[in-house]
Amino acid sequence: MTKYSKIPASLLVVGAMLLVATIAVLSADGSRPDFEGVWRTAEVIVPGPSPQTFKPVATLAIFHGRHYSRVEVHSEGARAALKDPASASADELRAVWGPFVAEAGTFDLSGNVLTMQALVAKNPAAMTRGATSVYTYQRSGDTLTLTQTRTPSGSSAMPITVKLVRVE
Repeated sequence: MTKYSKIPASLLVVGAMLLVATIAVLSADGSRPDFEGVWRTAEVIVPGPSPQTFKPVATLAIFHGRHYSRVEVHSEGARAALKDPASASADELRAVWGPFVAEAGTFDLSGNVLTMQALVAKNPAAMTRGATSVYTYQRSGDTLTLTQTRTPSGSSAMPITVKLVRVE
């Protein structure tokens, strides 16, 4: 179990949604075709009483038109493979599935604000009507920085920051 496996799954999902939402919103604006494409998460900064910064090794986000799709593993190391998922303990399942984030949906971009709505997601709560994720963004060259202002469950008291790097 890595030190990142103690990060609550909901916090990781929110961070991942932030990344996807920002990218999706940016690519939805026809005047910003440079946001369309493929991105990877380079760094996630999680504030709070026990702040953490990690650099995930497995991420992929694709934005096209008004749609996005993203799959991420929010850990710096490899996850253990489950030999028999049917007999795995709850802790073993959390260690494997907790850091995994997957969703696809639509996004809107207004100024420097990205709003994302998941149509399909690992976390069913993210798919609820009106359950959007909202981020502010800043782009510098091939780096996109997203700061979460709202999760599907409400305002972000301690916003997560996600730095993305353009792959193509």
